[in-house]
Amino acid sequence: MFNRLCIIGVGLIGGSIARAARQNGLSKSIVGYGRQQDMQNLATAKRLGVIDNYYLQIEQALQGADCVVIATPVASVESIFALLKPFWSEHTIYTDVGSTKGSIVSAAQRVFGNVPDNLVPAHPIAGAEQSGVEASLDDLFLNKRLIITPLDNTRAEALHKIQCFWERCGSVVSVMDVKRHDAVLAATSHLPHILAFALVDMLGHKDEQGEIFKYAAGGFRDFTRIASSDPAMWRDICFANKNKIIPLIQQTKDQLDKIQRLLENDDGQQLLAIFAYANTARQRFLNQFEGNMSKSITFQVQPGGKLQGEARVPGDKSISHRSIMLGSLAEGITNVKGFLEAEDALATLQAFRDMGVEIDGPVNGCLTIHGVGKNGLKAPKNELYLGNSGTSMRLLSGLLAGQPFNSVLTGDKSLSGRPMKRVTEPLAAMGADIKTTEKGTAPLYITGKSGQLKGIDYVMPMASAQVKSCLLLAGMYAEGETSVTEPAPTRDHTERMLSGFSYPVKKEGSKVTVTANGHLSAADIDVPSDISSAAFFLVGASIAPGSDLLLKHVGINPTRTGIIDILRLMGANIEVLDARIVGGEPVADLHVVYSPLKGIDIPEELVPLAIDEFPVLFIAAACANGQTRLSGAEELRVKESDRIQVMADGLQILGVDARPTADGMIIQGGSIGGGVVTSHGDHRIAMSFSIAGLRADAQITVLDCANVNTSFPEFKDLVRRLGLALALVCEES
Repeated sequence: MFNRLCIIGVGLIGGSIARAARQNGLSKSIVGYGRQQDMQNLATAKRLGVIDNYYLQIEQALQGADCVVIATPVASVESIFALLKPFWSEHTIYTDVGSTKGSIVSAAQRVFGNVPDNLVPAHPIAGAEQSGVEASLDDLFLNKRLIITPLDNTRAEALHKIQCFWERCGSVVSVMDVKRHDAVLAATSHLPHILAFALVDMLGHKDEQGEIFKYAAGGFRDFTRIASSDPAMWRDICFANKNKIIPLIQQTKDQLDKIQRLLENDDGQQLLAIFAYANTARQRFLNQFEGNMSKSITFQVQPGGKLQGEARVPGDKSISHRSIMLGSLAEGITNVKGFLEAEDALATLQAFRDMGVEIDGPVNGCLTIHGVGKNGLKAPKNELYLGNSGTSMRLLSGLLAGQPFNSVLTGDKSLSGRPMKRVTEPLAAMGADIKTTEKGTAPLYITGKSGQLKGIDYVMPMASAQVKSCLLLAGMYAEGETSVTEPAPTRDHTERMLSGFSYPVKKEGSKVTVTANGHLSAADIDVPSDISSAAFFLVGASIAPGSDLLLKHVGINPTRTGIIDILRLMGANIEVLDARIVGGEPVADLHVVYSPLKGIDIPEELVPLAIDEFPVLFIAAACANGQTRLSGAEELRVKESDRIQVMADGLQILGVDARPTADGMIIQGGSIGGGVVTSHGDHRIAMSFSIAGLRADAQITVLDCANVNTSFPEFKDLVRRLGLALALVCEES
């Protein structure tokens, strides 16, 4: 990329930049510059092969350089700019690595009058406890974030080159403005360093410091590790960004004062609420912000095997979502057992905590929800981040449309690409004020309309439980009746659970009606196992010779049993045992034994009852004798992925004759080969192709499987215990 790279300040960061550039072939030559007192360090850098040469005169160091990296402490950058000014070249790109960008920009303005357009401020978020060039590493920046903070006048070519440089060094590059960078880093880096330094300083001055440090456990070591950082450097950083840091210190003091008062008043509930919120918020942070840098997960499935034994799959995701929503709006305390502790349901839980609901747990699937009543939610302080959960976003949009406060619903990349107009348009007809992107996708900006919504009689153009539930929840806050008529039956958990919470619901044929004249009373919930999760095992045992499997406590709500009906039409041997009612929901044990399957034309009336299970039903069709035809399932194209196209692509790779149509697929069954397929980040597709390994004649490799944790984090261990030869391969993404 460059002919000559000049690094000013060849220490840990500067030396690591030089090593990474050399490792990745990014410059023909690499030189260093320093002062007379830096000569020994520069000589060491040359001896170690970090740089090709070094200079103590800036003019010599800059000669022929087409990229200059300033890797000195932020306090010295202004003097470096002054040193560079007489030799500044329009043909050279300049960048830095300072952790406070406002101070860098201000220094440039003082020296040059304005910020040169070939200066590209940057900040690699990486470091180590040691300092100096001897601690430098060629992979220090691998999978670490790098933030570039260009200005309005920054030259596009220079910005592009610096971005490419860091990406080829292995960094995950983000671009943001200077003020936002400094605010974010003050909270996530500068304040934590101050707290670590302060804690060690306080304990170190105690008379009993010897005993304190002697018995300090891993938590103390982990929390205070960053206090090993260079004190002088961090002094300079704190002064450079003090305007952003000081308010955060005050907020921290206020929070500690609050915790002190709770301890003094023996208020364990509020203390638990703070700790529980922090616990969940940290996990949300890891999920949201480390996703691009986390290890990607690949499933490798060896051919053959059979499923034998018994198992209880995790709790139903749909009921887990609704238990949080309705329990929060109820009057009294709701206890939940069997809650699905996966990312989607936890996103709903966190959203209601953000709106002031006290929720204890989850611990081993158990929750205690302290309901605030139908009108007791509070305005969230921040956006409600819902991860990958379309159920959370669509149902909450209806619920929040009638609140007296404004809210913003956001999600991850996948959720932000899914259509939301099918809920926002009927909500707008009720008088809701919801804005989406131009494409009709998230974020959703909701202006509260307390008491202003009007009930409507809505005939759904497409069967969708999420749309129905969204409008019913909005109808709880609307004037008059809100009725939803569905063209085909969909899951009715919302109606059942509203009734279970003593809220009046009227059902006449395919029409469901609610009004605002009602309240919810707390009710205990025992969440049945999710039939959508059980579906992978129902299909797996049906297609693998020798399989004999018992699935315990599975929800068999008649609006969800399409998977059983379709498999039975194909010839599957599935018995429903010990059918019973638990908390208003029908539950049973399912016994499935291998039986040869045959292709069928799937009845359209069963499609809405199995809409989430079609990815794995496509696997069953690929193993069946004859042709299977699906139509009337266009909704599959707007799920976490285009499940029709993605499954067709994968099946074709595995040698299956699978032809996608606008609203379904035609599959000629018989056999499945091996190959490499991608799930496109869709959890159900990842699990479906894993199950295909039971009948494959060669290894199946499934890429991009991390999102299995959104719905079924136990899948990997459970399916291996029952007999599938699945291995995980983790790679740095």
